Amino acid sequence: MEEKSFETNLKDLEALVHELETGNVPLEDAIKKYTEAMELVKSCSDKLNNATAKVNKILAQDGELKDFEVKED
Repeated sequence: MEEKSFETNLKDLEALVHELETGNVPLEDAIKKYTEAMELVKSCSDKLNNATAKVNKILAQDGELKDFEVKED
C-alpha cells in the first residue's frame, strides 16, 4: 500500500475532526474515527519532523550533509 502524502493526511484529518465536531456520530464510530485521527496526527507529525530534519541540513562543499548553523558576525 502506497503511503499517503502529508497534504492528503491533513485533509483526511480535517474531515474526521469536522465529523467528530458535529456530535452526530454514534459512540462506537466516534471512537474509530478518533483512533484514525490520532494515527493521522502521528503520521503528519512524523512527516513534519522528517522534513524539518532535512531542511536543517545543508550540502557542504565536500558533498557531505551537515547541520545548518547560523554564523553571527
